[in-house]
Amino acid sequence: MLEQVREEWRSKKLIERVERLLPVDPSSACQRLLNASIHDLREKIQIAGLDIASEAAKQHRLPTVGKAEDIEQYTKTNVLKLAYRMGLLPRPAWRRLQRAYDIRKDLEHEDNEYEASRADCLYVFETCIEDVLSQDPIQVLHLTDVKAFVEQSEPSVLNEFALREFEHAPAPRQKEIYQYLIGVSLDTKKPDIVRENCYHTLTSLHEIVQRNVLIDIAKDFVKRIGRRKPSEMEFRVAYAAGVVRYLKKLQIKAFFESHWKRLNSTSHRWSNHESHQPMLADLEEVGGLKFCPKELLPKFVEWLVLCYIGEPGGYGRGVNRPVFYSDVGAPICLRILGMSELDGEVVDGIRESSSRIRSACSNRHVARRLERIIDAIGH
Repeated sequence: MLEQVREEWRSKKLIERVERLLPVDPSSACQRLLNASIHDLREKIQIAGLDIASEAAKQHRLPTVGKAEDIEQYTKTNVLKLAYRMGLLPRPAWRRLQRAYDIRKDLEHEDNEYEASRADCLYVFETCIEDVLSQDPIQVLHLTDVKAFVEQSEPSVLNEFALREFEHAPAPRQKEIYQYLIGVSLDTKKPDIVRENCYHTLTSLHEIVQRNVLIDIAKDFVKRIGRRKPSEMEFRVAYAAGVVRYLKKLQIKAFFESHWKRLNSTSHRWSNHESHQPMLADLEEVGGLKFCPKELLPKFVEWLVLCYIGEPGGYGRGVNRPVFYSDVGAPICLRILGMSELDGEVVDGIRESSSRIRSACSNRHVARRLERIIDAIGH
């Protein structure tokens, strides 16, 4: 286990001292490791940022943190609590370290009725080394770093290193960055390129953001919308940020009802291909039909299927083209149907229940295009 300790602590001769103590005084060896772990956490708290430490201490009623010296005045128990609340320790590790600290207190006050067992030493060694002393300090992504990435005059998003730093950042820092990205994405006064950079950055972050941060952001987003229907831009940003599922069901339904009116007012026929791209692109950018209410789903699917499969051709200027369909709309329709995670029964049901689809598929060339849809969604 000692071989897992970071080089930083090896240079402080921690390993040598512990190895000397272990054969003759295992209790003191355990105390050395736990003390080193507490010291390591104090340093990691300062590296993560005093602003985050101050906010976490305030939210969870811990002693005030205003300067580095305040961390030094923290008791060992409070250091563990603060590290946990800042996100530097996952909850299981925090609980294990608390138990290790209880064991250490028993070892410190040993008498004839209590002696360190092999299990006690093993637990302290394993917890301190695996949860603290083997773990590198977290280099936390700062809001200024994010601004430097997105506030450029060309397309730009966070690189792999920045994404990794965000993933390990404490919840307060993640929330600060997320709020900034959402705010700029929705700010029409900002340059379009900066707004797009923020939007695409949100897309790359919503899979790694902490769940509790996402829930807090969703609450703020719902307050921003109020009781009205979310706009196209708001819903687009909500999807990029991963908070659509937390919106009110009535708001989601109102959005898709509004989008259905756009589709329904435009024919799916190939002759209207010039009108297909903008409204289908908007639908694709909100995840297609992933969040579409079940009662509206059949209408959307039917329209998208009809737009893709087209109608029998072979006449006029298209005499050599067996099917007439929207060259612009058809590829987007297929992508939307493929990304929407549709139940196979939905498409099969539309084929059986839609007279327009049945009529179109009486032509073998059109019917073949319907089979491509079935293949694309994996059913």
